[in-house]
Amino acid sequence: MNRRERYIETIKFGKPDRIPLHPGWPRESTLAAWRGQGLDEGADFVSAAQGELGIPHESYIPFCHLHVNFGMIPEYEVKILEHRDGHYVISDHMGAITEISDAFDASYLRSAKDFVTRKWHKFPVETREDWKKMMLRYDPKTPGRVSESAALAYEKNKGADVVYNITFNGVFWQLREWCGMENLCMLMLDDPVLVEEMSEFWREFVLEVFELMFGRMIPDRALINEDMAYKAHSMISPAMTRRFILPAYRKWVARLKRGGTSVIEVDSDGHIGELIPLWIEEGIDCCSPLEVAAGNDIVDFRRRFGKNMAFMQGIDKRVIARGKAELERHVDEIVPPLFKDGGFIPGCDHGVPPDISWPNYVEFVRLLAKKSGWL
Repeated sequence: MNRRERYIETIKFGKPDRIPLHPGWPRESTLAAWRGQGLDEGADFVSAAQGELGIPHESYIPFCHLHVNFGMIPEYEVKILEHRDGHYVISDHMGAITEISDAFDASYLRSAKDFVTRKWHKFPVETREDWKKMMLRYDPKTPGRVSESAALAYEKNKGADVVYNITFNGVFWQLREWCGMENLCMLMLDDPVLVEEMSEFWREFVLEVFELMFGRMIPDRALINEDMAYKAHSMISPAMTRRFILPAYRKWVARLKRGGTSVIEVDSDGHIGELIPLWIEEGIDCCSPLEVAAGNDIVDFRRRFGKNMAFMQGIDKRVIARGKAELERHVDEIVPPLFKDGGFIPGCDHGVPPDISWPNYVEFVRLLAKKSGWL
């Protein structure tokens, strides 16, 4: 069984020969700390952990990102508006006015390179006129939606042992980027028709980009970014989710599966217990990262939802940081019960923070490798 087959077989509750490893990915500050704790400068952390433990290269999931552009074209010009009290106030690439520490720069607003706290002052869509202007930046026919080089590379390496992946924003995530979370939630009450218009627009835009994509390449996995939960509950009610979010999921899932995509996964931080049943209704295969601090109990979720939902990650980052016997007990409480049914690839329940030391990370990988059949 190759790595791609192993990943799909695991998520689909099949019979993999072993469970693939996906212990989690560090960000910049974590890698910087690890360099002083035993990880060689310039070394790849995956290969280094495998080497220390004697784990074969084939143990890790080889996600290969397909460059499909669901973003706005053109983006807004990035401008630093103020530099005050150790912070930058920036007009960012999405048209929002955002404040971050001057220890970082505008590139940290574009990608999650590190753990960065931000404050938003203004969003680009506040009126219907703003919305009409924003729509013009999301023309699916704009050149560059599907990278020609990526399509040619896919055609050349179509049989490679990798998991081809696309990532795109869900409805709540995207509308939140346009309007801001509080403004969006108020609009759902004050002007639900506008919210429905934006949701329908995003649904159809994504579907049109899918058509361009499937003309050139087929992803094995589609990951929907949809952070829409707090510590104890979802950010909007199940009723609002059904009205504003699920109609898009229904069409997206149907098109992706018809096109040959094997796994459709939703990534949402926070407590997702109210959302999982809705995702199951719409054919979502898997969810992540199942943050324990938000109250997600992955063993209870398996008891409640059975084999209707697969999970990735779900191991408490705070316990990984503490390590030793406490970590071993935590892994034992979660991993064997879920491995028995399948549909689970364990890992750190979000980005790996710098308080997880390199020795503790390697020990975590060792525990997972032992449970997964690699040691």
